This record gives sequence, structure tokens and C-alpha cells, in this order.
Amino acid sequence: MDSRSDHHVVGRFAPSPTGALHTGSLVAAVGSYLMAKQAGGRWVLRLDDLDTSRQVPGMADDIMRTLESFGLLWDGEVACQSRHQEEYQHVFAALLQAGVVYPCGCSRKEIARSASAPHVEDDCIPYPGSCRWGMKADSVIRSWRVRVPEEEICFSDIRKGRICQRLPATSGDFVLRRSDGAFAYQLAVVVDDYLAGVNQVVRGEDLLGSTPRQIYLQRLLGYPQPDYCHLPLVVGPDGSKLSKRDHLISHQLGTVIGRESALLLAVLRFLGQDPPQKLAEYPCTAILEWGVAHWHLLQLPSRCGVVAI
Repeated sequence: MDSRSDHHVVGRFAPSPTGALHTGSLVAAVGSYLMAKQAGGRWVLRLDDLDTSRQVPGMADDIMRTLESFGLLWDGEVACQSRHQEEYQHVFAALLQAGVVYPCGCSRKEIARSASAPHVEDDCIPYPGSCRWGMKADSVIRSWRVRVPEEEICFSDIRKGRICQRLPATSGDFVLRRSDGAFAYQLAVVVDDYLAGVNQVVRGEDLLGSTPRQIYLQRLLGYPQPDYCHLPLVVGPDGSKLSKRDHLISHQLGTVIGRESALLLAVLRFLGQDPPQKLAEYPCTAILEWGVAHWHLLQLPSRCGVVAI
């Protein structure tokens, strides 16, 4: 059965195999799992492996083994972006034919010189539209961009409330494909979620700023819009965002062995839930069962914080 015809909730977790998971990744995985399962839905796993140059050998398997060690078992087969190139090409061709995509000859340096300061939410430098009506005669194609509308793109985030963004000011016409043929994350994630029938996207607050771009693409393509919930970020003691090297949790590196239950309880508390301490004596599967039964959206914290074990 096509999952898009099914009315059940389909949530997902989509890590990149560029390194081991960290506690921030675990928060996103647990939050998305609990929300999907409390609704009686499915929770799928996708490996966002488009950027082959940054992938670390063995990390895809390590991510899956680490999730399993926390009892976070996905439904169905693991999806991989690298297997969806034909679908991306088909969608890109349709947008090109519709006249909403155009070639761009601008370099990053040129854009940085002509644009305003990076957007604080996701370090996106708004594109000034230099090639919107045609490239300079001596330019070579560096990317393909989609034209964005002047009107606001608005949506209701389950945790953050109503969010509105004017794409010309925050991103400008954004890249869908590079000149080397590689498809951009914004296009890939929209197509991937549609293919899997994902209708509930629960992820970190750091991706909130890119959501209006994805919603705009969904509208262009006639895709249904998922429900969105952006969770608070895990930060270090000094308030800085965790990097890929901070607070790693890895089956392969042995950083979680014997600590799974304690870490899982700490994540639940970070997410504003109140699990009883006696659960520390139970396996992760039992802790997740408690989490599904007692999940309260209204208890999600409004601010980012530290996962305290």
C-alpha cells in the first residue's frame, strides 16, 4: 500500500552519516519516536547521505546500532537519499519546465559581497537575485535556483506556534542543484518525506529557519504539508550549540554501553517529561513504553538547555 494513502501518522528521524550521533541527535530521535508512537503511527529511519565527501566509513551502521541500543526501532526498511537520484531528477525537471528554476553563475564570494549579513537562524546568506533575469554573457552555470515569492510563507509549529518568513529577505532564490549535478538538501528532504509518506516532522530548532523553504517547495510540487514540531536544542554548559564532536553517543566507540537507560531518562527530562527515577533500573524498551504512554506536548520546554545525567 502507498503510505501516502494511509491516514496514520508517519514520523521520521533523518541523521547524516558524517559522524557519530550526539545527545542532540538522541533528543531529536526520542522526540520524533514518542510523538509518532503516541499517535499510533509509524517511525521511519532515513540516512541523509547526499554529501558523499563528508561521510565517515562505518557511521551509517554505527548510527543504526546506536539507535537499537536505546530501543529506538524503526518501522520498515531504512531509506537512503543516495537511492533517490531518479526521483530528484524527475522533480527538478518538472520545476524547470514550469519556469520557476533558472541557472545562476554567481560564486559564494560574489553573493557574500553583495548580500546582507547571514540569516541568524541557519547562516543562510540571502541571494540578491543577480541572475534572476539572465546570467552575464561570460558567466558559467554554478547552480540552479528556484524563484521565491514576495508573500510570507507561514505555518504553525506545534511547539513554537505561528512562524512566518519572507523568503526574499531570509534566503532569496535558493539553490536546488549545483553545476556538478548534486541536488541540494532543501529539494532532497522534501522529495524524501513525500516518498515515505511522512506527515509529522519532529526535529531540532536549528532547522526551523529552513522549514518555510521546504513548505514553499511542497506547494510548488502539490505535496501535502507535514505537521512540524521543532524541539529545543541541546547546548553545552556555556550555552553554545553542540558540534558533531561534542557529547558523542556511539555503539562503535563504546560511549553509551551501560549508560543507555540513564541517558534516555535524561533526554526525557530535557524534553520536559517527568519519568520516575525507578525507571533507571529498567531497559530502554520499558522507558520508551512509559514515554509513549505519558508524553505531554505542553510540557516541552520553551528554551534550549543541557541534558543533565
